[in-house]
Amino acid sequence: MTIKRCPNGHFYDPDANNSCPWCAVPADDNERTRRINPAAIPVAGNAGSTVKLSPRNTPSSGSSIDEGHTVAVVKRKTGIDPVVGWLVCVKGPDRGRDYRIRSEKNSVGRADSMDICISGDDTISRNDHAFVVYDPRKKIFRIQAGLSRGLVYLNGEEVIASELLAAYDTISVGQSELLFIPLCGERFQWETEQES
Repeated sequence: MTIKRCPNGHFYDPDANNSCPWCAVPADDNERTRRINPAAIPVAGNAGSTVKLSPRNTPSSGSSIDEGHTVAVVKRKTGIDPVVGWLVCVKGPDRGRDYRIRSEKNSVGRADSMDICISGDDTISRNDHAFVVYDPRKKIFRIQAGLSRGLVYLNGEEVIASELLAAYDTISVGQSELLFIPLCGERFQWETEQES
């Protein structure tokens, strides 16, 4: 068993945790999964090297790459992972850019492996700065504080654990301000089961 020490002096097992469980300091950057185009990887010269693929870039045709990955309930029942809402950056380096929210838990951060990647704002943590959650059973959205040291604000108030989101609420992370726009809820819901 190998033990690592985070910058704050905590010891942890990197085989059991990707980052320090006490302060959520990210582990080494080279352990992160990056989105890549598998077709762009040259065959020659890759002997002995391994490439990690992001689950979002792997084909959903039942290939061995997909095996073992968690699949959202809506995607499992409908075959697609439809958009349920959006975040639109109204202030900050990525002003004007929109981000799709999918069903269930969406991670927010700067890394390419995040579900909502806000890459232009270096004051946002790479991984898990926040989570935007859509619960298809209750038809509600929530914002949750992430695992990083960065704070999350909902309409100017700090998010400590989990808060309900309403249409046009403002989420502040780093130097960015994001406007929340729901699609699903009481008035519209993607059909999750086919009627016979």
